[in-house]
Amino acid sequence: MTARPFADGDQVLLVDRKQRRYLVPLQAGSEFHSHTGVIAHDDILGATEGVVLRSSRGSLFTAFRPTLAEYVLKMPRGAQVIYPKDLGPLLMLADVFPGARVLESGVGSGALSMTLLRAGAEVVGHEIRDDFAARAVANVETMLGAEALGRYDVQMRNAYEGIHGDDYDRVVLDLPEPWQVVPHAATSLRAGGIIVAYTPSIVQATRFRSALDDHGFRFAETVEVLNRSWHVDGDAVRPDHRMVAHTAFLTHARLLEP
Repeated sequence: MTARPFADGDQVLLVDRKQRRYLVPLQAGSEFHSHTGVIAHDDILGATEGVVLRSSRGSLFTAFRPTLAEYVLKMPRGAQVIYPKDLGPLLMLADVFPGARVLESGVGSGALSMTLLRAGAEVVGHEIRDDFAARAVANVETMLGAEALGRYDVQMRNAYEGIHGDDYDRVVLDLPEPWQVVPHAATSLRAGGIIVAYTPSIVQATRFRSALDDHGFRFAETVEVLNRSWHVDGDAVRPDHRMVAHTAFLTHARLLEP
């Protein structure tokens, strides 16, 4: 397969010898500046992934296209994003499939939106802040391309007051009070549809669970994902001293009695 060279407007991830990562939108005539020197964008344009570049101060950088997880961690943001360690499990708990109609609220900086869209879903977003909505749409287009915007409809709406549309396959919530959306989700989801909420506090999760019980949702589960990496250097193997522990609780349930 022929390698695809970097082009003007592409996102590139520059990785230095200490594994530090820098997300750079390529633009002809521009330069990447760091404390270890300067690299001209023109030296990257036309090259392919894995090219090694030397900065003006002699430091070496390797260029790659960012993965979705890498882009989420480095992309411009307004609201706090859901991190990759939770995005993957959330996608499975919601059982998102190509063509699924998903209601998402709120969209924040678009990390969850692009994860749902990458899985092939059609996403309707409810957001109450214009700046967050604009940032989410921009990030989705940058990472996934203009084609994805055809499956992404961000509306300025407050999901606490109601959900626009019905017959959704999934409802995914990243809101301070997701329990306020449960009565609306119960009439907007199809029978058998799944609701998932991302809540930093267990108090939020318990209130959400109570609302689910009161509105025809069953099989509710609440999980927490912990991420511990390992140091592997030949035969020297041990858990890393630091781990990504609590970020949020993921609660999911199925609508059986709309």
